[in-house]
Order: sequence, then C-alpha cells, then structure tokens
Amino acid sequence: MRTARIASNRRALTRVREQRRDYEFALPGPLYCDTSALVKLYVKERGSDEFNALVAGRDDVLVSELTVTEIVSALARRSRQGTVPGEVVGRVQHVVVGRLDDGTYRRVELTAAIHRRAEHFLLNLTEIPLRAADALHLALATSAQAASLASFDTRLATAARVIGLATYPR
Repeated sequence: MRTARIASNRRALTRVREQRRDYEFALPGPLYCDTSALVKLYVKERGSDEFNALVAGRDDVLVSELTVTEIVSALARRSRQGTVPGEVVGRVQHVVVGRLDDGTYRRVELTAAIHRRAEHFLLNLTEIPLRAADALHLALATSAQAASLASFDTRLATAARVIGLATYPR
C-alpha cells in the first residue's frame, strides 16, 4: 500500500513539474492579456502564481476596455453564484481601470477598425470556431502590434498561434 502511495506521489510531482515547465519561458513583448489571463492577476486561480511571476515588472502589458468589462462580468457572475465576495468585483474593476489610467497597463482602444479586423479573422480563420469576443481580442492584440498573447482560452490561443503570435501558456 505504501509503495503504491509513493508511486502515485511521484507521478503527481512529475505532472506538476511538467505543468510548471509549460509556464517557464519568456514572452516577447508587447504582451496582450485577454480576460482569462488578466483575471489571474487579481483572483487566485490555477496558474495565477506563474502568470503573476511572468508579468511582474513588465511595462509592455496591453489591456483593452473589453477585457475590463469581461472581468467585471465574470466576477459579477461568480459573486451571484457565491464563489467570489461581492466587494471583490468593484475592487478589481477599480484597480484594473486605475492601472490603465496610470500607465501600468497600456490601453488598447476598441474602434471601428478593430471590429473590421475581427470580422476579417472570423471570415478567414474558418478552421477555428472563433467567437466574436475571441476575434476582437485577436484584432486588439494585432492592432497594438503585440508579439505575444496571454490567454487560458484554448480556442483563442490556437488562433493567436495560427496568426503568428507567441502564446502563454504554450
């Protein structure tokens, strides 16, 4: 019994090391963060510590107002479900907007040209079932000349790699 437990623990440690290795690499900048990535900087989730370490000290993090609205939406939903305290939603929104306003994050504006670029991705990346928000994030990242995109959404990350962006996690 003890031998089986030791073997199981070794397998678990191996998996953790493999997952950690996926997070340990430098990303070229600028780095565009979608909602699934940026929220990890403010709410403890799987991958939060590694992503915080990757972003710490960077001055080339790109964030859009779309991301802020999506974070508020996601956290408000979690608050309604009782998994996030209600006061956290407003506090996170305030901090993220403050970091956009003070230049900690570089703001990427959502414009008509961004919508046209997103529509281009929707029409041309037919092998990937992009949603509208995914296409908008791709358009925002490419319009800001991001070299990397951080997203824990596999569909968006796949599309980003197809158009030549480095992604986090890989």
